[in-house]
Amino acid sequence: MDDIRNAILAGDYGKLADLPVPDSYQGMVVRKDEVDMFAGMATRDKDPRKSLHLQDVPTPELGPGEAIVAVMASAINYNTVWTSIFEPVSTFGFLERYGRYSDLSKKHDQPFHVVGSDLAGVVLRVGPGVSKWKAGDEVVAHCLTVELEDAAGHDDTMMDPQQRIWGFETNYGGLAELALVKANQLMPKPGHLTWEEAASPGLVNCTAYRQLVSHHGANMKQGDTVLIWGASGGLGGYATQYALNGGAIPICVVSSPEKAEICRRMGAELIIDRSAEGYKFWKDESTQDPREWKRFGAKIRELTGGEDVDIVFEHPGRETFGASVYVTKKGGVITTCASTSGYMHEYDNRYLWMNLKRIISSHFANYKESWEANRLIAKGMIHPTLSKVYPLAETGQATLDVHKNLHQGKVGVLCLAPEEGLGVADTDAARDLRAKHLDAINRFRDV
Repeated sequence: MDDIRNAILAGDYGKLADLPVPDSYQGMVVRKDEVDMFAGMATRDKDPRKSLHLQDVPTPELGPGEAIVAVMASAINYNTVWTSIFEPVSTFGFLERYGRYSDLSKKHDQPFHVVGSDLAGVVLRVGPGVSKWKAGDEVVAHCLTVELEDAAGHDDTMMDPQQRIWGFETNYGGLAELALVKANQLMPKPGHLTWEEAASPGLVNCTAYRQLVSHHGANMKQGDTVLIWGASGGLGGYATQYALNGGAIPICVVSSPEKAEICRRMGAELIIDRSAEGYKFWKDESTQDPREWKRFGAKIRELTGGEDVDIVFEHPGRETFGASVYVTKKGGVITTCASTSGYMHEYDNRYLWMNLKRIISSHFANYKESWEANRLIAKGMIHPTLSKVYPLAETGQATLDVHKNLHQGKVGVLCLAPEEGLGVADTDAARDLRAKHLDAINRFRDV
């Protein structure tokens, strides 16, 4: 592995095709024999540092249409939190089902699960049938893996019955020294970004693009008023940027003055600090408080000059969904994914049906949407939201940060990269673009 790392750090990519792929590598895993380790514990008390282990992993066999990537950096997403605390179900059920799908997918059914749905790195090998990518290409990966053998997937790959999220519903994910991906997950690494910056947008940037911008999601237009929960977070930070860049008017909901400042630095003007305002949408575990919905709606109208929101960018789920439905304007849209505060949503359907509002579900993005989202990163129009970086061995702590909402933006992880700040392409164009947008890139780390 040292030879591979050294060749990449030296920029000697032509050498990679001649170097042997190691028989094993270090990967961050959960173990099948530990799925009951948190039984009986409350979700908030489950500790990813106890379930995530760095261990040697046998390098999987490379199949048709696949690629092995040397991972320089990765990042933490909420699906890694779910995997690490074995909620809502153990991901080994996903691996078992995928293992039964075909001879090629059998290798995913293992007593370990290498986690991680983001990466930035360099292609080491490609399998038969791959022509677009070759050893030495600098890449990032989006996390949709799809078989494309069913007609249902050819209009929108997210509708394919065999669509899966790589590193969550498949094995050999990105929180490791090597990763196995399908070649149609790969996209060019933006040249002006470091390895850790380039690794951080993948899942959340593409998810935000589909949920808010794409015609499969809210189909946002200029002038739309968009309520964004967690507007400085890993997902909401991109939604805020898309709203601003797309001519919409974001209303950023955050939970601290520091997170409010991040939104201001992105250019947002309408900000609600929900902690300072003291909103309590639930009286207890089973009873919501419509008076708080109304108070929240009044705050929104105060900020907008009397307008309700056209779009709600919803991802907290249970905690906020009743309020989201209430405050959306007549004929407006609530787009939903993730449900990080709980999957069982409750809302007053009178405010939905009698006001012709719509709920649109959104789940990651197809290859076209992911490519477009990555293109905007490469052009410097959308910027990474990276706030903190850990070494691979401390992935458990990085995951705990996200689990406890102690983070801002995205939390990155160095894999083969020995330190931060490496990987910026040595070209005038890349250096100029980086210099131009450095303040925007660093805003999440400076607050």
